[in-house]
Amino acid sequence: MTNPWLAAIAALFLWWFSTGIIIWRVKRADREGRDAHLWSVILGLPLLAGGFGVMRHSLDDASGTGAFAAFVAALAIWGWIELAFLSGVIAGPNTRPCPPFAPLWERFLRACGTIAWHELALMGTLGVLAQMSEGAENRFGVWTFAILFFARISAKLNLFFGVPRIHTEFLPKPLAHLPSHFRIAPMNAVFPVSITVLSFAVACFLERLWSATDAGQTIGYTLLSALTLLALLEHWFMVLPLPDQKLWRWMMPSDRADLTPANASGTARPEKPLTVRK
Repeated sequence: MTNPWLAAIAALFLWWFSTGIIIWRVKRADREGRDAHLWSVILGLPLLAGGFGVMRHSLDDASGTGAFAAFVAALAIWGWIELAFLSGVIAGPNTRPCPPFAPLWERFLRACGTIAWHELALMGTLGVLAQMSEGAENRFGVWTFAILFFARISAKLNLFFGVPRIHTEFLPKPLAHLPSHFRIAPMNAVFPVSITVLSFAVACFLERLWSATDAGQTIGYTLLSALTLLALLEHWFMVLPLPDQKLWRWMMPSDRADLTPANASGTARPEKPLTVRK
């Protein structure tokens, strides 16, 4: 792994394919029953253990291969935590839909309650990875996880405060109550901040890539730049009328009954809001 173009393509493929696999697994478990979600998480534990193992092994490897290994390890750890979240195993204590006319403060507390354990797991994992990589030659793994973490926090805030387009068809049954905490809105004050911060991060990583002096830095900053660009793209998907859900619909069950009743396309739009708020 010494070619930055191949590294960028690999990052794109891993982002797309790993997301599709997780969607496929949780939607398949929906059909098999609640125990299937738990077994998905249990059987996926080698992914978590392998991620930590590869991450630790790559800390002293400053080569391009080491940077790529750390990137993949971070994705593996992240993927297991997301699987546990979507399976409802590591989500939050609140499992009830939000009342449609709840005030903002109540909706915020309820929304936090739906994802509390997930956020704590992510923060704890980020702390562990930061401690593991302290003083290491290769810290691209912890940077990868940090980008995923902060981009996810930004995305959740935008969904809470309101964006024009929200996909609900990918949510499994254990999180069927989650969309009630979202809001359809033309724009919110957080979105421009999110776009600005992500764009600045992309510029910083590209500057580091331009000034890279060895293969390890070249591959590492290429991967971080590509991942941050993808996070930026995902944010734009919330507001631009693009059929981005088709990227992963190939992993969805063909049964139309699995789609949300509010919208057969699985995309919530302003004229068909998830919640009605005064």
